[in-house]
Amino acid sequence: MKRSELNRRSFLHMAGGVATAATVFGAGALERVQAAGQSVAGKTPQEVAQDEFYWREIQLAFRLDRTLINMNNGFTCPMPRVSIEAVARYMDMINMLPVHYQGMVAASVQTIRRRMANEFGCDPEEMALTRGASEALQIAQNGLDMKPGDEVITTEQDYPRMLTTWDQRMRRDGIKVTRLQFPVPATQDFLYNMFEKAVTPRTKVFHFTHITNLTAQLFPVKRLSRLARSKGIVTIVDGAHALGQFPFKLRDLECDAYGVSLHKWLLAPLGNGCLYVRREMIPKFWPLQAAPEQQDNDIRKFESIGTHPWAIRAALGESLAFHQAIGAERKAARLRYLTLRWANALKANPRIKILSELSEPAQCWGVAAVYIDGIDVRQLAKWMFDKYRIVVVPLVGGAPPNSVFDYQALRVSPNVYTTLEEVDTFVEAMENAAKNGITESPDPIPGYPAEVTI
Repeated sequence: MKRSELNRRSFLHMAGGVATAATVFGAGALERVQAAGQSVAGKTPQEVAQDEFYWREIQLAFRLDRTLINMNNGFTCPMPRVSIEAVARYMDMINMLPVHYQGMVAASVQTIRRRMANEFGCDPEEMALTRGASEALQIAQNGLDMKPGDEVITTEQDYPRMLTTWDQRMRRDGIKVTRLQFPVPATQDFLYNMFEKAVTPRTKVFHFTHITNLTAQLFPVKRLSRLARSKGIVTIVDGAHALGQFPFKLRDLECDAYGVSLHKWLLAPLGNGCLYVRREMIPKFWPLQAAPEQQDNDIRKFESIGTHPWAIRAALGESLAFHQAIGAERKAARLRYLTLRWANALKANPRIKILSELSEPAQCWGVAAVYIDGIDVRQLAKWMFDKYRIVVVPLVGGAPPNSVFDYQALRVSPNVYTTLEEVDTFVEAMENAAKNGITESPDPIPGYPAEVTI
């Protein structure tokens, strides 16, 4: 008998075969996920991506409402059970005597900084733990000394909150913000050349996303970072949708600052993010809130926000462990498999258009954008929810300081707990709408981001 088959049978025995999800994923949840991983030992990530036995065990690690189909995981993702339980556990501990236990939990959380740095490829002294990508990126955006006339180059399809931040600095400090537009999908060369041609003697900052929150357009981060450094330009990268969705190392990107929302693809509790800053750049950024001068060179100055939600921060450790138990390569392969399942089923339909790059494995994971010619995406999203109980977000461009783009689409983003049945139901809904049309609603779902407060 092959070892992988033995592990598979051992795992089934451990799980009790017909045990309930609550029993299977109780206190030993991470151990059971690791055991499931042993059952596919020796398989490539691409082979594991198609192993429904393995992914069924991952799905059971979550408490989900299966009466709804969540295809909007690009917003906020459910936590695994172990993270929910960790939040409650640390809350209970701190609540027993906050003035005593809060400090104990805070001290222990420092281990998470080291674990995050080790997993995502940087020095622990370059990793700040924040409350989300917006806070992390605003630390970098507002922390740079800039003079009137200094220029920031960004894009029209960057995240609205970050565009609003630059807009405020433009109004407050008299800087210039140049927003570049690009087609979707765009090639890496096009995006690089777009930034290179836009540089002027006053350019001080490149600000762009690793992958956009709209169509998951991938940017050539390392090439742009090297271009910027050769010209004395600072690079600030929005990695909200990248970290935890596909594997890479932060140090390999060569950027100066990188902000992340960990409640997305790392499946962490809401209120977790991180900021990577290259060690030599730390003194050049002011913290968002005041820190003592002794911390000028210390990454911890970016965490000076007063009282922290320490239980939520501590529970990040469980989400990181869960991510590691699956494995970054396996996770990325599964996300690509799910995306290609619906995209390949729909791409032959002449009315259905996909706005994301799907042909390159290194540019497609869990997010893609699609629309049906002639159907308003806000109405389509409402129809899908009413008829199929599918939760999906319609993308609609706005006016500055919001994101600006001239397309409409549905952003489709499954995750590791998404079943093939749910993906196929989305395909069925799209084919039905394309063939038979939809019933329009007087109250369509607001378009994101133009019509949604962020």
